[in-house]
Amino acid sequence: MTTLRRNVGGASLTVATWVIAILFVFPVLWMVLTSFKQEADAYTDPPRVAFSPTLSEFAGVIERGFLPYLANSGFVTVLSTLIVLALAVPAAYALSLAPVPRTSNALGFFLSTKMLPIVAAIIPLYVISQKTALLDNVWALVILYTAMNLPLAIWMMRSFFLEVPGEMIEAGRVDGAKLPTLLVRVVLPVVAPGIAATALICVIFSWTEFFYAVNLTAARAGTVPVFLVGFITSEGLYWAQLAAAALLASLPVMIVGWIAQHHLVRGLSMGAVK
Repeated sequence: MTTLRRNVGGASLTVATWVIAILFVFPVLWMVLTSFKQEADAYTDPPRVAFSPTLSEFAGVIERGFLPYLANSGFVTVLSTLIVLALAVPAAYALSLAPVPRTSNALGFFLSTKMLPIVAAIIPLYVISQKTALLDNVWALVILYTAMNLPLAIWMMRSFFLEVPGEMIEAGRVDGAKLPTLLVRVVLPVVAPGIAATALICVIFSWTEFFYAVNLTAARAGTVPVFLVGFITSEGLYWAQLAAAALLASLPVMIVGWIAQHHLVRGLSMGAVK
């Protein structure tokens, strides 16, 4: 009887897990199906599952000027993420393996910068961007995305650095390794999965950020989220083209996440409480 209950419980848990997974994946699957439809097929009620696939909506998205927005998003995301990692790694090392005075105060300050609603700062940021010729400029987004992601990256990287055994650091020092060598050859290989996880989260946040982009850019520096808003018109929504554009916008992050999934899982588990 106990074995039967265990089997039924395991089967129920499996079914529940599949149901939850399908519920989460279904919107993405529906977006993919809609992107291969004609606009007429995308508007049917009830929705049409059987249809003739077409790539015309993807061609329409490209012709509408998607590639410059994609290039802007790629440039801003990659550059801001690299700058964040370059600043967060030494900061996290100093706050974990080589604690500085008032470490808790520094951590509290980093966290407090995330508490200010961005809408409260948009007017000063707009004026500063206008006065410094950074309005509708990708460099303004690079600076803002770096500032936006840096506190989170420092907190994440600190938790990963705390997992590094102190004996490794002492052994490196005994062997005469200076701080740069110690950091590059001893510490970084151990926390590489954590760096990958931090980088991926920064990439996702930068790639999907909308508020700064829509208020501080126009024609030259617009990013992918700004481009997607262009499908909302007074005539209604172009569902098929919007789905095609959303799929194209999601693919880079999906590909990066799929490539780095092994490091991501290891990185996120490094800072877990044991």
